[in-house]
Amino acid sequence: MEIQLRSALLSVYHKDGLDKIVDGLHRLGVIIYATGGTFDFIKERGIPVIPVEDITGYPSILGGRVKTLHPGVFGGILAKRNDQVHQEEMKKHQLPFIDLVVVDLYPFEDTVKAGGLAEAIIEKIDIGGISLIRGAAKNFNDVLIIPSVNDYSLLIDVIENHNGNTSLEIRRNQAQKAFGVSSHYDGAINSWFTHGKLMDDQVQMPLNWESRTLRYGENPHHKAMFHGNMAEVFTQLHGKELSYNNLLDVDAAIALIRDFSEPSVAVIKHNNACGLASDSNLLTAWEKAFAGDPVSAFGGILVANREITLEVAEAMNSLFFEVLLAPGFTEEALQVLQSKKNRMILKTNTFIAPKTIFRSAMNGVLEQDADQITETSSHLKNVTQKEASASEINDLLFANKIVKHSKSNAIVLAKNGQLLASGVGQTSRVDALKQAIAKAEHFGFSLEGAVMASDAFFPFPDCVEIAHQAGITSVIQPGGSMRDQESVDKANELGISMVITGVRHFKH
Repeated sequence: MEIQLRSALLSVYHKDGLDKIVDGLHRLGVIIYATGGTFDFIKERGIPVIPVEDITGYPSILGGRVKTLHPGVFGGILAKRNDQVHQEEMKKHQLPFIDLVVVDLYPFEDTVKAGGLAEAIIEKIDIGGISLIRGAAKNFNDVLIIPSVNDYSLLIDVIENHNGNTSLEIRRNQAQKAFGVSSHYDGAINSWFTHGKLMDDQVQMPLNWESRTLRYGENPHHKAMFHGNMAEVFTQLHGKELSYNNLLDVDAAIALIRDFSEPSVAVIKHNNACGLASDSNLLTAWEKAFAGDPVSAFGGILVANREITLEVAEAMNSLFFEVLLAPGFTEEALQVLQSKKNRMILKTNTFIAPKTIFRSAMNGVLEQDADQITETSSHLKNVTQKEASASEINDLLFANKIVKHSKSNAIVLAKNGQLLASGVGQTSRVDALKQAIAKAEHFGFSLEGAVMASDAFFPFPDCVEIAHQAGITSVIQPGGSMRDQESVDKANELGISMVITGVRHFKH
């Protein structure tokens, strides 16, 4: 439904570009109402303008703090044009309808950035303007809102190229922008009151989040904070306050262990699993996970998906580790684990993981869906003459879960539900594989009958050949290379089974 602009209320801080707007509105015969400095600007151009006080019956009071907060103004903005009761009330009280609201808020953020005093900053908190924006946005069926100087060009286009006619689509899109402006503005005010400074432009925190100052960031010279709700994710039962790096590892540990339904234990170091095993007996799972890389396990993060019993706690206790996460602990286990005063013991809670991931980049933020795909046997497509055995398929799926959570380029080698070794964060897939093989050999693992998982396709068949030489008998990879067939042909030549998932798991 198109609406012809017949009346407008202007209340703006920045006047740049306003001349074209008021000239155009006047040319279309639009009745213009304005506040304070905006009124003066329009009047000086010799364009007819009505002060908002003529609607309210009150002058601007309290040093300009109250100008538009009046039923006479908001009635004209919020009245539904197709509502008979609204029509009658507007007529009864002799209130004018307002079809267009143009607002540019007080520069709160600029005042903070300029180092303004608290009193000056508070005076730049816009009250009437933000209310006008929200009111006009709410009634987008009948009103066009221009919520900032950044949208002046859109209004000029409506005036000059559409003769002042606005479509419902444009009005709704502007309403969306308006609530974004309102949300950002209030977020900046909340940030100043909470932190004494402005947060990054893209940081908007839910109401149930807390802001916690950390000891330092990734390195001692970095200041750091956590914004979120830790209590929803875990309950800290013992130990010192978690650091920035601890929280990154905790996040990686929780994301990884979620993918395992059978009893499992993992050791995390720098966001990657250096040890992981699944077994019906949690103690055995721990022993196999620790054996995967007993050197890297020192100072690492341990995570389990079953309750920690006394025997598991006693086995873990001899190792120096920073954090242990589990869904529960027996009282006897806690007594053992709490023998180290700084060791952080976290009881994990069931919570809904975010479906969206944000990451700062350049002068903005990247947004993407979380990687929520965990392959099962139904995802696997056999592409070789030899088919993987049932035990190999179990290991392939096990290894694929780990490689999904490893830094790219990543290769994972596994056998019998145990991570034997991985190569992570390498600039080539061949290097990742060679790193994994060397590591497995260093810790005395035989790779005969082991499987290999890759987070992305093989651009060349060299990895298949190297894997075969090491004793690997089955491979899982996403496929997708123009030269996939070369790797398949090499696997057939060497008698290796290969399955393709069709899902890449890059992690940067």
